[in-house]
Amino acid sequence: MCGIVGFTGRENALPILIKGLHALEYRGYDSAGIAAMTEDGLRVIKTRGRIDALEEKVREAGGLHCTCGIGHTRWATHGEPSDANSHPHLGGDGKIAVVHNGIIENYLELREHLTARGYVFRSETDTETVAHLIADLHKESQDGDIAKTVLRAIHRVRGSYALGVISLDRPDEIVAARRDNPLVIGLGDGENMIASDVTAIIRRTRKYMILDDNEVAIIRPDSVQVFNAFGEPIEKEVRTVTWDMSAAEKGGYEHFMIKEIMEQPRAIAQTIQPRIRDGQIVFEENGLTDDRLKKANHVHIIGCGSALHAGIVGQRVIETIGRVRCTARVASEFRYENPIVEPDDLCIVISQSGETADTLAAMRQAKEAGAFAIAIVNVVSSTIAREADGVLYTWAGPEISVATTKAYSAQLAALYLIAGRLAYARGKMNEEEQHAFCAQLQALPEMLEKMLECKQTMQYLATRYHNRSSVFFLGRGLDYAAAMEASLKLKEISYIHSEAYAAGELKHGTISLIEDGTLVVALATQPELYEKTVSNIREVTSRGAEVILIAGSDFSGDESACRHVVRLPECPALFSASLSIVPLQLLAYYVAVERSCDVDKPRNLAKSVTVE
Repeated sequence: MCGIVGFTGRENALPILIKGLHALEYRGYDSAGIAAMTEDGLRVIKTRGRIDALEEKVREAGGLHCTCGIGHTRWATHGEPSDANSHPHLGGDGKIAVVHNGIIENYLELREHLTARGYVFRSETDTETVAHLIADLHKESQDGDIAKTVLRAIHRVRGSYALGVISLDRPDEIVAARRDNPLVIGLGDGENMIASDVTAIIRRTRKYMILDDNEVAIIRPDSVQVFNAFGEPIEKEVRTVTWDMSAAEKGGYEHFMIKEIMEQPRAIAQTIQPRIRDGQIVFEENGLTDDRLKKANHVHIIGCGSALHAGIVGQRVIETIGRVRCTARVASEFRYENPIVEPDDLCIVISQSGETADTLAAMRQAKEAGAFAIAIVNVVSSTIAREADGVLYTWAGPEISVATTKAYSAQLAALYLIAGRLAYARGKMNEEEQHAFCAQLQALPEMLEKMLECKQTMQYLATRYHNRSSVFFLGRGLDYAAAMEASLKLKEISYIHSEAYAAGELKHGTISLIEDGTLVVALATQPELYEKTVSNIREVTSRGAEVILIAGSDFSGDESACRHVVRLPECPALFSASLSIVPLQLLAYYVAVERSCDVDKPRNLAKSVTVE
């Protein structure tokens, strides 16, 4: 993951590749590299850290010139950020170079096979496996056609990828392939490019093609050929970029936050899909064995902010289907509560960055007491990831906006996976039920896609309610957990005071704050609680509140007291928090836009809180 760029033409490719990588910096990265087809052969230069460090290495190499090359910015998914793990990777005897975005699910199996065939691995990455696989298959090539070899290789690979491949056998040619990761082909005059998105090509050309899933392309300076998975040539639509550079970096969106909201279906798919095989939840290399899950008498979930809210959802799901005691706690409080943690307890720590100071300290404390710590983090080789006993990476990709959206949704998905496997391991879910649970999880990205169709509705509601000074969110059960996250989203980016309350607590003091014109957002997605939530809605509307209702698809309660109703698509009630948060993320975003707030960088907030 993060960014790919490639160039083949008449000019020196190196400065073009470097500029392309700079254009992809907004995606986030921890290392960068290039592979250049020089007169002396294939030359790879790469480094951990910033692109500026890569530029310095290129300058130190002195006088390099090439007209064909590929470049990459990496966001680590397999292996820590390091020079060795940076892309490009060489295959076999060094005549093939590969850059890759995505996750190869069967890389361990392929790595074992290739090691047995004599290939030496110099990194911890899944990408190097692809490089050696292509090199191995290319030995059988009679005509040096690297595109045919890549086509054979991708049929052996499970997972997601965008690939850029160059070979000494075809020194002016780039082969590109794609499945579940974006890749575009820029069309120039006597030159052509590949890139993860148009940001990296629009300084050279505004004409481009989009490579679709399971397609392979051959890019030469004067031609582009695209083939389907069977090697049959296909015609592609030529498109024109109409954005300016600033908009292009955000994929045409005004802010990173809305871009990341819209990316949520893909983000959770990347968390879920690699961990489900043949209707079973599978955890590899994180120590979360069935035996360990059976032994856990208490599950502690620790986090801060949105990560805590994800944990509260996780607590309810784990207790509901796993029937084991589970407690979600604020990391900064956990440390000073003298919590009862015993050997064999399971401690789930949640942090997007993997560097949250309070969460790290709480995890260390739990480990000292004998708990097994499993980290749910997005950043590979972060401190929490390194110190935990096991890691479940969300693989949501870099999140630029300070207010989390897709990382939060990916954390929920990770918690569902843990809950499902825990329930199965403890005998609370049989094999047939596990298959059904997995099928529902795999359908969740599509449900999110449908939920995002409410975008215009939420934009309209924002124009109507953006000037309110206070907003209250109400819910019961999972809806209360979702209400807490919705309230945080609104207050942190729009600076409107908002609070979330358990709906049943209204009569214990909160209702005194309700007056004529108060905006209340009520969530009702749990069928067994519909009647009680309707009763709470009547309580606030009778005192002058205006209510926006976020309702389950089968909500059958009285809606007459509500000003606006937004319904979820059909969804298992257990996963409703993943859907109900989407319209409320959109509401928060559009309210902040209406109020001319700095959406991506709210005042006084940081993306990663590394101090206590």
